[in-house]
Amino acid sequence: MAPTVVYWLLAGGLAGVHVVAGKLRFLQVVPRSRYLSAAGGVSIAYVFVHLLPEITDRQIELAASDETATPLAELTTERELFLVALAGFAVFYGLERVAVGSRRATDRQAVVRDAETNTSEPVFWLHTGSFAAYNALVGYLLLYREETGLANLLMFAVAMALHFFVNDYGLREHHREAYTRVGRWILAGAVVAGLAVGFLVAVPESVVGFLLAFLGGGVVLNVIKEELPEERESSYWAFAGGLVGYTVLLLLL
Repeated sequence: MAPTVVYWLLAGGLAGVHVVAGKLRFLQVVPRSRYLSAAGGVSIAYVFVHLLPEITDRQIELAASDETATPLAELTTERELFLVALAGFAVFYGLERVAVGSRRATDRQAVVRDAETNTSEPVFWLHTGSFAAYNALVGYLLLYREETGLANLLMFAVAMALHFFVNDYGLREHHREAYTRVGRWILAGAVVAGLAVGFLVAVPESVVGFLLAFLGGGVVLNVIKEELPEERESSYWAFAGGLVGYTVLLLLL
């Protein structure tokens, strides 16, 4: 386990992404910034090359171990883990559709004149609260991952930091000034709060596998929803470069 100060520094860095991302004007462009596409590729590579394989391998070991076997661990198979990942994908897809539907229903003239967000206030809080929980989960999982060691911790933190840039862009587009004024601070604080909870509350290793699987499904959806829309004019080659580059780095660990 890394020194405690390292976890707090990494949590602070992840929180800082939401604080500074809106000030990086080169990300707020169309065609979509190649940096954002590359960041998405890094996040996807981490999920498929490192996160999901590691949690399935570890879960199998837990189920087979006499010392750590529990009813939950014994019932957990790769199918259950991937069902949880699918649930993470579906939950965040649903949230995205709610936000998009709310934007379409909003009077654009009112938005231009005096509204703080492209979406309704209830949708803003639903979206912000859901991503705050998502960020808190990332903060919590800084402490509880399947693979220990400083190198693996840093690889996780880098992948999540780049992923937060992608999320921040999408949330800012949906919620405009409301996100800048309130939402980003809630999301930043959620990362630190999640780490604090991690120091206070430990869950069984089998549950950690489910949390990581849910996170993996959410990462995949949140990256793809930002890359696919035609109007974004995303860069496939930047995405592929981030994906291939981080894949090679992960395989060399």
